[in-house]
Amino acid sequence: MDIIYTIWVRNMLRYVRSKSRIIGSISMPLFFLLFLGFGLNSVVQLPGLGGNYIVFLVPGMVAMSVMFTSVFSGIQIIWDKQFGFLKETLVAPVSRLEIMLGQTAGGATTAVLQGFMILVLSLFIGLRVADAAGFLLALVFMVLIGISFTAFGIAIASRMEDMTGFQLIMNFVIFPIFGLSGALFPISSLPAWIVPVTLLDPLTYGVEGIRYGLTGVSQISPVVCLAVIGGFSLAMTVIGAFLFRKITI
Repeated sequence: MDIIYTIWVRNMLRYVRSKSRIIGSISMPLFFLLFLGFGLNSVVQLPGLGGNYIVFLVPGMVAMSVMFTSVFSGIQIIWDKQFGFLKETLVAPVSRLEIMLGQTAGGATTAVLQGFMILVLSLFIGLRVADAAGFLLALVFMVLIGISFTAFGIAIASRMEDMTGFQLIMNFVIFPIFGLSGALFPISSLPAWIVPVTLLDPLTYGVEGIRYGLTGVSQISPVVCLAVIGGFSLAMTVIGAFLFRKITI
């Protein structure tokens, strides 16, 4: 546990010392929330939310912030490879599983903090959280999204050597995941042939889970959402740990 905690602390120190990283990570979700939300608020009609598109959009932007920060935390693996820190860590008398879990915990924590910032800012533009239990439920889904996509990023980074290539591949993968998650528009409004694809997207269940926690309304049962995103988090952690164990320096 000591190595997991040590790597977690290292990740947190790097995070709090990088002001540009904090600002940059919340800029895109905040841009979508303000410009897309206010621009379409009077056009998009959403049953169950009083026709308030901004309130509908908030859970999607929170999930977006958590996912993007989580996935790109994997780039630290490549960075550590290139500068020799990972080699020093791997030759230490600790298991690679502990190293991977420490990286996952650090990446997930920073991602949840980023999502929490978007959530707090949303309170000033119309979001009203129903109750404390709903807020805690939303936080649980944020943590699961953070863990699953941090592990996913680490799994990909474990097989790569180039930071630029990692960024290109991640952009190619995560934008479809985000676009199909129901973060921007209700699943029920999508064409019938896209709905099954959306339901195969693990982020869909994270978005709907956060939406249920914050607004009390979702198009998928929160129990189903919790089961799917929880299972996905476990699967990604196992896969990430397996690939990280195979890493070569």
